[in-house]
Formats: sequence, C-alpha cells, structure tokens
Amino acid sequence: MLRATLRSFLAHKGRLALSALAVVLSVAFVAGSLIFSDTVTRTFDRLFASTAADVTVQPRGDLRSARASGAVQTVPAVLRDRVAKVAGVAAARADVSVQNVVVVDRRDRSVGPTTGAPTVAGAWYATGRSPVRLTSGHAPRGAGEALLDADTAGRRHVRIGDPLTVQAQPGTFRVRVVGIATFTTTNPGAARIYLDPAVAGRELLGSSARATGISVDAAEGVSDADLARRVGGVIGTGTYAVRTSGEQAKSAAADLGTFLDVIKYVMLGFAGVALLVGVFLIVNTFSMLIAQRTRELGLLRALGADRRQVRRSVLTEALLLGLFGSTFGLAAGIGLAAGLIRLISAVGMNLKGTEMVIGWGTPVAAYVVGLGVTFVAAYLPARRAAAVSPMAALADAEVAGVGRPLRGRAIAGAVVGAAGAAALAGCAAATRTAQAASLLGLGVVLTLVATVVAGPLLVRPVIRVLGAAFPALFGPVGRMSQRNALRNPRRTGATAAALMVGLALVGGMSVASASMSASFDRQIDRTLGADFVVQSGNFTPFTGEIGKRVAATPGAGLVVAQRLTPVAVRLPDGERVRTTAAGYGPGLDDVAHLTYARGGSAAALADGHLAMDADYARDHGVRTGSALPVEFPGGRRAELTVGALTDQQAAESFGTQGGVFFGLGTLRRYMPNGQDSALYVNAAPGTKPADLRERLERTLKPFPQVQVRDQADYKELVHNQIAVLLYLVYALLGLAIVIAVLGVVNTLALSVVERTREIGLLRAIGLGRRQLRRMIRLESVVIAVFGAVLGLALGLVWGVCMQQVLALRGLTALAIPWGTILAVVVGSAVVGVVAALLPALRASRMNVLAAIAHE
Repeated sequence: MLRATLRSFLAHKGRLALSALAVVLSVAFVAGSLIFSDTVTRTFDRLFASTAADVTVQPRGDLRSARASGAVQTVPAVLRDRVAKVAGVAAARADVSVQNVVVVDRRDRSVGPTTGAPTVAGAWYATGRSPVRLTSGHAPRGAGEALLDADTAGRRHVRIGDPLTVQAQPGTFRVRVVGIATFTTTNPGAARIYLDPAVAGRELLGSSARATGISVDAAEGVSDADLARRVGGVIGTGTYAVRTSGEQAKSAAADLGTFLDVIKYVMLGFAGVALLVGVFLIVNTFSMLIAQRTRELGLLRALGADRRQVRRSVLTEALLLGLFGSTFGLAAGIGLAAGLIRLISAVGMNLKGTEMVIGWGTPVAAYVVGLGVTFVAAYLPARRAAAVSPMAALADAEVAGVGRPLRGRAIAGAVVGAAGAAALAGCAAATRTAQAASLLGLGVVLTLVATVVAGPLLVRPVIRVLGAAFPALFGPVGRMSQRNALRNPRRTGATAAALMVGLALVGGMSVASASMSASFDRQIDRTLGADFVVQSGNFTPFTGEIGKRVAATPGAGLVVAQRLTPVAVRLPDGERVRTTAAGYGPGLDDVAHLTYARGGSAAALADGHLAMDADYARDHGVRTGSALPVEFPGGRRAELTVGALTDQQAAESFGTQGGVFFGLGTLRRYMPNGQDSALYVNAAPGTKPADLRERLERTLKPFPQVQVRDQADYKELVHNQIAVLLYLVYALLGLAIVIAVLGVVNTLALSVVERTREIGLLRAIGLGRRQLRRMIRLESVVIAVFGAVLGLALGLVWGVCMQQVLALRGLTALAIPWGTILAVVVGSAVVGVVAALLPALRASRMNVLAAIAHE
C-alpha cells in the first residue's frame, strides 16, 4: 500500500501542484510574519539593552501625554544631585529628550521622518551607551549649535554648517549643524538632533531646572536591582518610577510591541485567508482525484486492501503534499521576511538581513500549519475513498457522490444558518458595543459555515438564473456550459466557496467603510462651523507659535484653539475610565454646531466644569452638577463639575469614549505645557474665505507640519484615513482571488481530464476548438459569478450588521457602495475567463481519437 501510495502521488503530482501552491502561500505568510517580528524584536531588545542606563528615574503615571497633547512629563533637574549621593552610584546625569519638536531646513521643509516615526531632540552626552557616536564635526557648544544624525542628514541633504529651525513647545529657535552623529545600533527610523546639555532644558522644556529623567550608572560590584532599591528609598517611588536597565528595556519594547503586533497580525490575517481558501482548493482537488480513481481504489479493495488502508493511503498523499508545501513555504517565508526587512529599511528602520532570527518555533509552526491544513482538508475525501466498493473496479463508475442526496447538508446548513442569523439579529439589537461585536463575530463565523455547507443546494437555482441567457447568446455551447456547472453541485459549490470567502470579506468591509465615511461626512456637516481648520497631517500637536501667527494673519477673525489630553475620570458607578478629553477656547459656538441635552457651551467651558455625552453619562449615573474626580498626566488631580451634557451622536474612536471636554482655561491650569492639536478659524467680516486661505497658507509656510483645510479637505482627510483599512482588505481580497483562481484552474483542469472521452465525442460530432474553449470559459465564468453573488450577498449582511455596531459608537449612517459591488461582479467574470484560459487551451489541443479511446 505504501508503494502504491507513493506511485499514485508521483503520478498525480501535476494535478496536486496548484493545491501545493496554496499551502506554500499559507505557510509563507505564517513563517514570514514570525521571522520578521522575531528579527525586529531581537534587534530592538539588543538596542534597548545596550543603551539603557543601569537605573533610570522617570515620572510615574499611566497617562501618557506627549502623543496626544504635546506635553512632556518632567522631573526636577536637581534630583540628579540627590541621586548622585546615593551609595553605589558611579555617575548620574539629568536627561533631556523630547519628541514634540519639528525641525525644518532653510527652505521650510521638514527634515523629520515621513513614516510616523518621531523627531527626537535631546541633550548630547557622549557615553559608551549612546546609540550614536560623533563621526564628523564637533559636539555642540552653547546655544545655536546642534548635532544631526547621519541618516537624516543624508536623506534630507543636510551638511555641517547648514542652518535649521527647531519648533519646540517653549518656542522656536535656530541652530547651526556643527557635527554629524552616526548610529552605532539599529536606527529605529527616528530623526535625532542633539543640543548642548547646558541649554537643552531651557530650549526644549522651557527651563534648565527641568529634565525628562535621571540616568544612573552603577559602581563596580553593585547590581542594578540593588541600586534601584537604594535610589527608590532615597527619592521615593510614589512620585517617580525607578527602573533597572532590564525593566527599562522591557518597557521600551512594550511600547514598540504595539507597532510590531500590527504588522504581525496583518500578515497572520493574510495567512488565515490563504489557509481558509486553500482548504476549499485541497478538498476539491482530492475529491476529484478520488472520483477519477474510483476503479483504481475499487481494484485495491478487490485485491485485499481494507477501508483503513485506503483511507490511510489518501491521507499519506495529503501529508506528502503538506510536507512539500510546508518546506517550500518555509523557504518562501524566509524570502518574504527578507523582503520586509529591506522594505522597512527603505523607510528608515535600518535592519540587517544578516541578523535575521529564525527561532525553533518558526519551522514548527510552518510544518504544523502546512501538514495540519492538508490533513484536515483531505480527511473527508479520504473517508469517501475508503467507502468505495470492490465492485467499483468492475463498473464504469464516473464520479463518486454525484446524485447523492443533499438532505444532510440541507439540515446542517439550516441549523447553523439559523444560529448565525440569530447571532446577527442579536448584534443588531444589542445596546453595548462589546456585546454587539461578540455577537457579530459569532454570526459571521456561523453564517460563513452555513453558506459553505449549504452552497451546493444553491447551485442549481442560482446558476440556472445566472446562465439563463447562455443558450440564447451562445446556442448549444452556452447550454452545455450551464449544464456542466450544474452536473456536480458539490464540486461547483466548493470551487465557488474559495472565491466567496474573499468577496464576502470585501463586501462587508466596503459597506462598513462607506458607512464610516458617510457618518463622518454627516458629522462634519452637522458640527463643523468654522471656515478653516489648521491641523497637522497626522493629528499630532503643534507649537503655540502657530496659533499666534494665525491670529495675526490679516483677515483672520475668530480663532478657537483645541487641545487634547489623556485623563482618567472616576465615575459615580465606581469605574475609572481612561479617555482623551479636549479643551476649547472661547467662541466655540461660532466654529462648531453643538447640541445639548442639558446646559450649554457657557456652562461646559466655565472654569472647573466639563461636558460629557448624555448617553454615556446616563449609562454611568452622571448628571449635571455631578462632581467627578479627574486625573491629568503628571499626577495632577481635580474635581470638576459636570456643567453640560451633549446630544451630538458624535463618533467615538478608540480612547475617546465619553465625549469629555472642558474650557481651555481649565486644561491650562492642570496641563500648563500642552500644545494645540487644531485651530478653528473664521474669516473676519469683509474678508472672503478664499483670500483668507491664501494668506493663511503664506503665513504657515515655515510650518510644514500643519495644513489649512476647509470642510471638503477635512472630509478627504478622513476618507484617506479610512481608505488605509480598506486597502488592507483589498490586499486580502487579492490574495484570496489568487488562490481562488488556482482553485478554478485546478477544478477545470481535473474536470477536463475527467471528461476526456466526452470531449473527444463532442469534437467527433462537430464541436470546433473555438467552441470547446468557449464552453469551458463560460462554465468558469458562471462558477466565478456564482461565488461572487454568494459572497457579496453574505458580505452585505455582514456589512449592515457591522454598521449597527458602529452606530453604537456614533457612526449612524448606512451607505452601500453599489459601484464597488458592481465592479466586483464584473471582476469575478473576468477572473472566470482568466482561470479558464489554460484548461480550455489544453482541452482544445486533445487528439480526438485518443480522447475517445480514453478510459
């Protein structure tokens, strides 16, 4: 049996090649994502371990403010003197390092990265643990001098002697580049500029008496943990976080981990789609091969092979296919990881391919995935093979399973479908986001399974409708193509299911993204009353000097600043909620159209007051007049009174639940060093908005990080942000289509082999080569469009339910992108034509007499 299995596998290796390619793609994404993430993690672990001080003292708190508000948490610089006196301290220094700066060159172009990585400005200390070393020029001496890292200098064509302008929170100042520093470790993609330690605190923090942390070197023979305990005992750990080098490296790695997780999960999403679609391909391939080998299997049974041996034989073939696909997939995964390393290096994160990390878990995962998916996919066809009777060797059996009743599928599909429909109905009726999202996920899985199970039941009614025009348009060829697709509903359903999965995904996400865009458009139209919004492209805060220049621009009327800050609010029900709150200046009603359930803007922006979304307040027992404890970054605490409740139905994004906002005066009291995140500007009476826009753009030319936007521009910005998610879905769709095309090609190729004698007879009675190719192409098109119809119908249901979940976050508009749906259907027909090219060409080249004599 083993010898027969090996011979059978080698005899059908061409027919199994496309199935193996699906396994290769699946394993490649799994292995590539693991290798890439392991390489980046190991590289940064080494970076953080080699550059972290033995002990680091930093401000304590779980509210990170620099990203949202531009405010930097600091410690007193004199803390360095107290730490230096602790027994076991060899050296201590006050660090200054901020990420809320923008650096521009003499042409008013930003020299910072465009990839989202920060521009880091700090004090220059030449230590053995510095991530850079001075390679040309000299260290900065006094005000007006700076070092720039070599990568940024090369990318932005900055040389020693060139002037730069640094826009920091305390103000804007100019420097001259006096030296270039080269990274000694991996460059994480950031731009770095260094100042003289004597002036860094004043220029970057507004005072030489402040520092962002204290770095401590341990004396010889003193462990990091022991020194951290001593330092903590002297300065106290209630206000300051005292970490060892290992803990600091782990904290830095955790911050980076979010970025790495995004990449890893995106790639694993590709792997998941490839696996799911590949399962359909493998099931179909093995089912057809077993149907074509009915006589061969019957002969094995007649010669004494029992059911277990036959089943084991088919599973052995599957495992050989999985072994082959896993091996090549692992190799392809290494190549994919190398390509990602090169790609990420091209955008500034200089990883070295020679440091690629291939842990033991990667090949294990590759082979578990590859072997597991082929084994699972081949199990049902293997059971079907074991059921072949010895008498089949004597019969002219054609296709096992044709004509078998689909009653079992109907019952299973109906039960699972009903459960899925109930889950989706529960999602639509849910009032809490977490509950709705859970029911949505359950409903998506169950309805997908139900559609796959019951798909063959839909083949005959749907394909009769889709192919109804074929006989009239293409005559007998069209009728035969339609009947060929109807001949084996199981096969047609399984082939279309591979395409259905990808199209259901893109259909659902297209509805969700279109609804998000429509909701934001509606919200912008309803709430934005300003002529223009001045804001940075990536929503990061900017220096207060921009607000002063905007207000001084000729023709500018009312200017209302917005600042963001993370806060922790203690609600009456006992819950402590971390969210992002906004502070607004006077005149809010003139630049925004707000509606209130209780109170108004005057009460909301009054000193010591705040406003909150009315629905959120009701859910947590908050009323107007309630006093809520609020914690700001840096440990500052306040008790603010709820002055107003809004009724905006505004969209809530991650981290902004509750719709909390207050007056800018309140925010400045507890966050004095914050930066503006947006400016709402109205034209002065007698000034045309178009003229004001031109003047604002001229005023803001030295500040390339911000743009002037009107309502249309603001909508376009939001649409572009949403489009990033949609492009990812389209990429997943592309991968699913590639594998689905392989499935259609495989199905048609095996179908041509199966119908060799039939094709020969058709040719013998006058069917031309061109007609034969058309018949196979039409069969492929109707199968592909059938998969598209099922997928889009399922995707529309998912999309509507997704919109119901989004509605709980304020995104209430439902929009269905009919243009995208029509394009997908047309594209599916094109996919069917492309997939049929090779099988149709092969069929048309058959020798007529040899085909008739084929058994």
